[in-house]
Amino acid sequence: MEPSNQSTHHPSAAEDIFPIAGLTQPVEILVDRWGVPHIYAQSTYDAFRAQGFNAARDRLWQIDFWRRRGLGQLSEVFGPEHVERDRAARLFLFRGDMHAEWLAYGSDTKRAATAFVEGINSFVELTRSDPSLLPVEFHELGYEPALWDPEDVARIRSHGLFYNLREEVARALTIRDFGPEVEELRRTREPARPLQVPDGLDLSVIPDDVLAVYDLATTPPAFGPVDPTAAQGKVLPEGSNNWVLAGQRTASGRPLLANDPHRAAAALPGLRYLSHLSAPGFDVIGGGEPGLPGISIGHNGQIAFGLTIFAIDQEDLYVYELNPDNPLEYRYQDRWEPMTVVGDSVEVGGGDSESIELLFTRHGPVIYRDQEAGTAFAVRAAWLQPGMAPYLGSMDYMRARDWDEFLAAMNRWGAPPENQVYADTQGNIGWKTGGLTPIRPNWDGTLPVPGDGRYEWDGFYDMDQLPGVANPEGGWVATANEMNLPEDFPEDRHITYDWYAPYRRHRLDNVLSQTTDATPERMSLLQNDFVSIPAQRILAAVRDLPIENAGAVDGLAALLAWDGDLRAESWPGLLFEVWFRRHLRPAVLARAVAQVTDGDPQHVLARIANKEDLLADARVELRLIETPGKELGPDPEQFLAEAVVQTIPAAVADIEQLLGSDRDSWTWGALHVSKAAHPLKARLTGVEDRLLEVGPLPRGGSGDTAGNTAYGPNFVQSAGSTFRLVVDVGEWDSSLAMNAPGQSGNLRDSHYTDLFEPWAAGEAFPLLYSRDKVEEATERRIRLTPRTD
Repeated sequence: MEPSNQSTHHPSAAEDIFPIAGLTQPVEILVDRWGVPHIYAQSTYDAFRAQGFNAARDRLWQIDFWRRRGLGQLSEVFGPEHVERDRAARLFLFRGDMHAEWLAYGSDTKRAATAFVEGINSFVELTRSDPSLLPVEFHELGYEPALWDPEDVARIRSHGLFYNLREEVARALTIRDFGPEVEELRRTREPARPLQVPDGLDLSVIPDDVLAVYDLATTPPAFGPVDPTAAQGKVLPEGSNNWVLAGQRTASGRPLLANDPHRAAAALPGLRYLSHLSAPGFDVIGGGEPGLPGISIGHNGQIAFGLTIFAIDQEDLYVYELNPDNPLEYRYQDRWEPMTVVGDSVEVGGGDSESIELLFTRHGPVIYRDQEAGTAFAVRAAWLQPGMAPYLGSMDYMRARDWDEFLAAMNRWGAPPENQVYADTQGNIGWKTGGLTPIRPNWDGTLPVPGDGRYEWDGFYDMDQLPGVANPEGGWVATANEMNLPEDFPEDRHITYDWYAPYRRHRLDNVLSQTTDATPERMSLLQNDFVSIPAQRILAAVRDLPIENAGAVDGLAALLAWDGDLRAESWPGLLFEVWFRRHLRPAVLARAVAQVTDGDPQHVLARIANKEDLLADARVELRLIETPGKELGPDPEQFLAEAVVQTIPAAVADIEQLLGSDRDSWTWGALHVSKAAHPLKARLTGVEDRLLEVGPLPRGGSGDTAGNTAYGPNFVQSAGSTFRLVVDVGEWDSSLAMNAPGQSGNLRDSHYTDLFEPWAAGEAFPLLYSRDKVEEATERRIRLTPRTD
């Protein structure tokens, strides 16, 4: 679809004019009533310049903070307590050849990124001459936004989604302390595969805090004391849903594509940003991250695309023996090999700079070194290879015109690893996985390995060796981060064994397999569907138990009559979540632990179940409840019946402590809420609290439901789909979107939190594409002109 650059002026729309450097011809930005910018340029690169300028106009503090965190420059503004975090971030920067780096994405990614950064810098320069344009955060904390280099976009890697280092280490520590039988109760591996400790790996040398530096590099910093009422969880579950329907399953006969990425849900401003870039031969709209050029989820008037995590194992922890005579050397094959030592300096605001030392082995950054024990640990990560900056690979596929061009572009996709769904105006649909996948010839990646040369990657799989399908016979395909390798996938082609639980996908399968008249509105409802498959299965098992005097168990009848829909107003839903997460799950796991270890079951349970609330992964418990065998002792039915009788009343008492004695007020949404707060709330003391937080609002669902509302121990939503999109392929103006809390990151902007309430209510707004519809909805007009000085 060729964009129209003919303007129909609406006098009621506010108008601003800005001269910016590097622009070759005037650009118009029309901001619609939902805060979505529609950028109309005369060339592709002017569109990217305008995108960068507009990202800075709407999200300057956020992208400046993102850059500082990624480059390891927080201490310069926030003080010496962030020096270690800055050091960690610098360990995980891309440090390779930038020529190879740029070429790995696409032929013009460097040019597009350069134009994007020129746009950001143009706005930053404007703020220096007119400080009133600065967001509040800079005024309050007394610093200026930095100017960007195009390399910043590619070198920063620590904002991605990474697999499977944390699971690798958690598995190793569990086996180290409790044995492999307990590991089978910690987390399900798929496809099923016996655990095998790699030859030469001494689990006892792995320290509990081996990932402390890695965590500093890959998690956001905290400012001020912990708020007990805020969303909880240091490392949040992050996934997505997507699906695509062919015309045979839609009311219109056109394909529909839906995508709702699941990331942290307590962020203010939000992670995603919707925008529309239009120039001759280039007309793409959808969502991306505000600090990156282009669009990663959306459509271009010919094809639509949407992504979810395909959890490729892209990381390994290497364990080294140090030279006792030189702790900067490690054993590799039959020699001592020197580490690479890089000296650096961290600027510290209000103080002297601090010298730091960065160490690297041939495999990657050293994250832990114990000279006394004679050990060191380094991370090998595919995402530190050229072409692996998260989401930058979308620069190629967002401009593809058909399935073949899309596949060619996906061959360049590196990180994060993804399931991409696809649809086009010719009626074609498809699914293609992508991501740089290491070949491990002699181990499966489930545990750390010695770094002495016995365990080396043998290159990477070609994208043709990863699964996908074009025009499936059933007319639809869906993904939800579950194990979705085909049945005939080669056993020795190790992708990962650490997938997310499959229950969101099961619910999508249940609905889509019966759908023949889908509309964008119905698909938007499915994105907000709160039916819990684990709840339905657990209660089905409870119905078959020999429970005596079931009618006397307070709350049991309500549970057994419940349909499993975790609506915010549901009382049985409230009871189920509190009962299962806090009472039944610990009882069942403790019983299973007692069968395989002589240790204190509660001590073991604290270690293996401490993240289960966050992950919402019921695979282990469902196995124990539905097919316990001998895992729950000699009489599992009797144990489960007694556990139900004991734990449901305990859950009712728990709810009374949480919500009070008035049962008429007991609903799931009264306990399970969503709220968001600015990360600098504790430091922005001169700003009204109402500008630094939003919510709470009641929420349905859980981490098990298609409408993912994962939560931590205090039941506040921690992750989920703040960004949602349904594309009506070919009838583009009928597409629907949502992006909470709002499009703007400026505290006093009308679009800062205006979408939070409609998002929480499951609503969506039209994602307008045609120029005439955009003009009708325009509330602000911005004109960018070439700066002539």
